[in-house]
Amino acid sequence: MPQCMIDPSIERKTIAGFKFPLGVYPVEPMTPGIGYTSEFEPEDSTEEVGDWETWPDQYVFDIVVPADRVESLWQQLFAMMPGRVFPIIDYIGHDAYREIDPFMAYEPIGKEKVTNAIRQYTPFFFEDGMVGFGAVSESPFFYVFVDEHKIVTVRVEPEFRQRVERLLEAFEIPPREDPAGADAAAHEHRSILVTSEDRPDLLNGDEILERMRDAWRLVLNVDPDSNVDDEGEELGITPWLCLARFCTDQSPHDEYAQIVLTAENLRRAEELTQEYVIQTANPGGDWFDVAVISANRMTKKQTEVLLNELPDSKPINANALKSETLLAFRVLKPA
Repeated sequence: MPQCMIDPSIERKTIAGFKFPLGVYPVEPMTPGIGYTSEFEPEDSTEEVGDWETWPDQYVFDIVVPADRVESLWQQLFAMMPGRVFPIIDYIGHDAYREIDPFMAYEPIGKEKVTNAIRQYTPFFFEDGMVGFGAVSESPFFYVFVDEHKIVTVRVEPEFRQRVERLLEAFEIPPREDPAGADAAAHEHRSILVTSEDRPDLLNGDEILERMRDAWRLVLNVDPDSNVDDEGEELGITPWLCLARFCTDQSPHDEYAQIVLTAENLRRAEELTQEYVIQTANPGGDWFDVAVISANRMTKKQTEVLLNELPDSKPINANALKSETLLAFRVLKPA
């Protein structure tokens, strides 16, 4: 199966013997510190997460360890979880108005599917500065998340507190008030994978995310019927760059289409993408399968630059930003 590989030209940042992830590193002087904090959060003080009910009473652990110890810590914490979990991925993607794309499964899957994927794409999950990942279980409630800084957060019901503390003691991770990883100072994020352009046989982060969405049944955890930025400001109709995967009765192998359009929200962008692909790629076919892989909002300037590079595209003008419009369509490459 397709794999990924770390770009050998990337050097690891190390301060006072503390190894930072290849994909996230401080850019100002700082003193890293191994350790963890823990805090009790009662049920009525926690926020709802998407469609989930409010979380129960819990202890929250934030854990900082060097990059070369994150994977083994994850393995031991993940082993404490029950056999079926809800995977989570946070991805620093390409949307112009949202910093992080939060993906979550709403149906549980077997832990072996999570383990197999992480084993296959280990550099991406444990070194890349563009992705965070984890899982949560309902009964018992147990949450483990390795964020894009490779800081580990654990949320557990009170009866699991001592088990987690014993594990951290075995790892020689001390409690402290001020553990410090890459996020404790000004820092940079980067992808650390060899690009698909240089090695077509290898996957980049976007392609791995596509496979994880399929394998883990992930859904983008944002309101599909609104169109707001990270500050909650309404954006109205915006340009979107969408990627769709499709196959037809004439061409049963997967192909990809890139669509530039304007739409009032995510749901409409995905609906219009499916309609445009069907109308253009298989207007008279007997059967058709199309999946929207991504739908990212763009600024007007970004859209103008992209449209100038695409053949047979329409200009982005005031009228296009007042109604839903197809601006460009092109079929890319087979999978």
